Amino acid sequence: MHPNQVAELIQSALPGAQVRVESEDQTHFAAHIVSSAFAGLRSVARHQLVYRALGERVGREIHALSIEAQTPEEQAARASVSREARS
Repeated sequence: MHPNQVAELIQSALPGAQVRVESEDQTHFAAHIVSSAFAGLRSVARHQLVYRALGERVGREIHALSIEAQTPEEQAARASVSREARS
């Protein structure tokens, strides 16, 4: 499965999300997702949303999936800390 296909499935389930999916072998994936749908959810619940979006493909076409799931606010705070660390 191509990383763009994985990203499209996630974006369909989480409208408005910023999604970047990477894969070197098209079976092991790393997904970086920023969505307001994650607000108020713990890590496990965020991952469950992503797994639901991918359905039965997980364990078949998708053998492994690393997920980084953030709200827009968390992404902004992380970017701010990174900028400060470089200063």
